[in-house]
Amino acid sequence: MNDYTVGVEQEFLLVDPESRRPVALAPRVRELSHAPGDLDVQGELTPFQIEIATGVTSSFEELSEQVLRGRRVLVDAADSAGCRLVATGMPPIGEAGPPPGSDDPRYHQIEYSHRRLVIGQGACGLHVHVGVSSKAEALLASNKLRAWLPTLLAISANSPIYEGEDTGYASWRSMVWSRWPVSGPPPSWDGPEHYDRTVESIIATQALLDRAMVYWDVRPSADHPTVEVRVADIPQLATEVAVLAELIRALVVTEPSEQRVDDSVLRAAYWRASRDGVDGLAADPHTGKLSPAFDRAMTLVEHVEVALRDRDTLSTVEQHMDWLRHNGCGAARQRRCPDPESLVDMLIARTREET
Repeated sequence: MNDYTVGVEQEFLLVDPESRRPVALAPRVRELSHAPGDLDVQGELTPFQIEIATGVTSSFEELSEQVLRGRRVLVDAADSAGCRLVATGMPPIGEAGPPPGSDDPRYHQIEYSHRRLVIGQGACGLHVHVGVSSKAEALLASNKLRAWLPTLLAISANSPIYEGEDTGYASWRSMVWSRWPVSGPPPSWDGPEHYDRTVESIIATQALLDRAMVYWDVRPSADHPTVEVRVADIPQLATEVAVLAELIRALVVTEPSEQRVDDSVLRAAYWRASRDGVDGLAADPHTGKLSPAFDRAMTLVEHVEVALRDRDTLSTVEQHMDWLRHNGCGAARQRRCPDPESLVDMLIARTREET
């Protein structure tokens, strides 16, 4: 079990410290960043966002250290560029778009084909890569993860406020992202041929430009021998990132204990997780029956207990879940702020809190 490696990509928003609105300074932040070792600073769909990827890590401690170091790199670079780094799923004030004077040909291709979908995105997530031996193993992992994707979304929900108003959803990012033609929970796969045939058929419709636009919340990575899990909002704290990644690694390692999940019920469970986060009710993706979302989260921990104990991370995850019980998911913490301006200030502080 210890052989399963992990890497993460953290997406952040860049905001002006005075207006608290998104600013298109990602090229400048990237230019000023000095990422040591395996860390890799990358651009995103819009110049209002910046991303940093860890290297391949083989322990929870190594991953935690790289996640923290990555945030420190981007906090310093954003400060030098005259903006601030913010860990939130969607911009609380203003829109992240359209990009001024973008000359990226791929962006213009997407803008032409998908039109208003690309305006006002600014959606920032956490992508977790778990090392696997083959595409076949990645697709088996995808099938294992499907039933737990709403729970991972609920734990990470961190985007309730958009354009200065409470959307009523704990994760508005997941609702915005669900508008893309290939997004949300993936189908249940019969194997690599089934996956390739499905993707090629969708590309033929021109709903996808290419395989890079496969935005299902679990997919085999096109560039690395990993399964990539994209369901989570970017968490406020580095500790939350590491714990989510560890839960995902443990799910990949653990054999499934439940029957196949119906697509329609799974999508309904997604909707409930997007709305309530971990502080409301969760829908069982098999039956639709409602129960406290936090109880479902603890059922997830119990499901992967052996995999966590094997890597000596069970107590760490349990301590974090206890913290989550008392503090709520990121959405609950955002809603405690009295106004959007103080919310952005809080998020700026939280993003750099552990750096």
